[in-house]
Amino acid sequence: MRRRSVDFRRPGRRRLQDVVWWTSCTVLLLFFIYILAKGSTKIDSTYQFSRRTFRRERVIEGFNVTDEMLSPESVTRQINDQISLAKAFVVIAKESNNHQFAWELTSQIRISQIFLSNAATRRTPLTINESQYAIRDMALLLFQAQQLHYDSASMIMRLKGKIQALEEQMSSASEKSSKYGQIAAEEVPKSLFCLGVRLTSKWFKNLSLHKNLKDQRQVDMKLKDNDLYHFCVFSDNILATSVVINSTSINSKIPDKIVFHLVTDEINYAAMKAWFSLNDFRGVTVEVQRFEDFSWLNASYVPVLKQLQDSEIQNYYFKGNTDDSKTPIKFRNPKYLSMLNHLRFYIPEVFPELKKVVFLDDDVVVQKDLSDLFTIDLNGNVNGAVETCMETFHRYHKYLNYSHPLIRTHFDPDACGWAFGMNVFDLVQWRKRNVTGIYHYWQEKNADRTLWKLGTLPPGLLTFYGLTEPLDPSWHVLGFGYTNVDPQFIERGAVLHFNGNSKPWLKIGMEKYKPLWEKYVDYSHPILQQCNFH
Repeated sequence: MRRRSVDFRRPGRRRLQDVVWWTSCTVLLLFFIYILAKGSTKIDSTYQFSRRTFRRERVIEGFNVTDEMLSPESVTRQINDQISLAKAFVVIAKESNNHQFAWELTSQIRISQIFLSNAATRRTPLTINESQYAIRDMALLLFQAQQLHYDSASMIMRLKGKIQALEEQMSSASEKSSKYGQIAAEEVPKSLFCLGVRLTSKWFKNLSLHKNLKDQRQVDMKLKDNDLYHFCVFSDNILATSVVINSTSINSKIPDKIVFHLVTDEINYAAMKAWFSLNDFRGVTVEVQRFEDFSWLNASYVPVLKQLQDSEIQNYYFKGNTDDSKTPIKFRNPKYLSMLNHLRFYIPEVFPELKKVVFLDDDVVVQKDLSDLFTIDLNGNVNGAVETCMETFHRYHKYLNYSHPLIRTHFDPDACGWAFGMNVFDLVQWRKRNVTGIYHYWQEKNADRTLWKLGTLPPGLLTFYGLTEPLDPSWHVLGFGYTNVDPQFIERGAVLHFNGNSKPWLKIGMEKYKPLWEKYVDYSHPILQQCNFH
């Protein structure tokens, strides 16, 4: 039997497999060792980072900004003080036209502010080593400012001069504001001028309007009937007068018993006649007169008309050539010499048959029934009016010149003032006490304007002194033309008065109060639309 030869290949293959196996084990072992070494390094770095974070938190926790600022040795406080002083010097340098030095100061201020910002960000106090250059540079600039005479005394003198200049500018601006405000208040809006022109043209072109007036005999009887409610308005403003009548009629319980007596001037007479002929006010009777038709109204009887003939008075009110314009413009307003303003002192002459009337200004709105005014007992007085001394208005000494012996002798300076605009006049007592004669006396005494300066209220206070019966404040609420009014007063008020420059028909009117007036204007009326009322 033949023997097989020896096979040497199997042992060789077995050695190769062993080599591969040992090599793989070695690689895995080295990889494992590498991972262990790297993990140990990461743990150590994490530990080091945690230690640094903990140390920083301890620093932040121990740093208090307030304590740092209050400390007398604080670098932060020193830099802040330097910045404050440098800012003051910047202003003075600019006023002295030293713009280069102002720029240097501003640049150094920015550098110091950066130091403070960095300290606040890192939440660690500034040290003298890191900020010594900024402090030194700022100190040099501040010393230079003192060398330029920017010291405290100079600063005080310059600031005083600046304050004086600002006060002069403020005074000038206030004077201009007063003048422009007065001009705006006196302007006639284009729409209102258009209304007057169109109505005047319609009155003369359309003769049928004359026939629209009620039966003259019936009207004449009403005009003299003292059992009716008589109101009078003296105005050249068509729309404002219309609002007064319309609001009175709408809020009246018995409009048929109301009679309105209107007095205007020659210019607006035809327009007034046309408007109240075209429109009906719930049966209210409306009479329109012009004061030029009053034969008794002449210079020999009326002091105001006599004063108008004086050249000095004409220069004062119409040219402004006297006293170097020291008198405020509001005191030089020619409207205060207008007869439509002074007719209120001649009501018994205007309506000789009447016994009691309610006087209304043309800048009021009526929102309650006013019939109860005619039953109020005036206790023998002539004038029923709402007193104003309990509100933001004034007493006698605010209206009159108490340095004058005539005023000082006859009138109590603390006497309570009252308001024109809604007044109940007992014409029987008026005639009995010759009130118009009293008015003439004081008007003549004030020919040189030494007793009072402004308007018709001061002579009214003198004329009706001791002859005025206080009325409930709800009858007459004032202030809608210049101030804020308590909403409760508005709700309770019977007559709302737009006294002041901000009239509701002007652009400068107070917007929040305009609706109280505008709701009595029919903007859909063809003529108002043609004149662009809105």
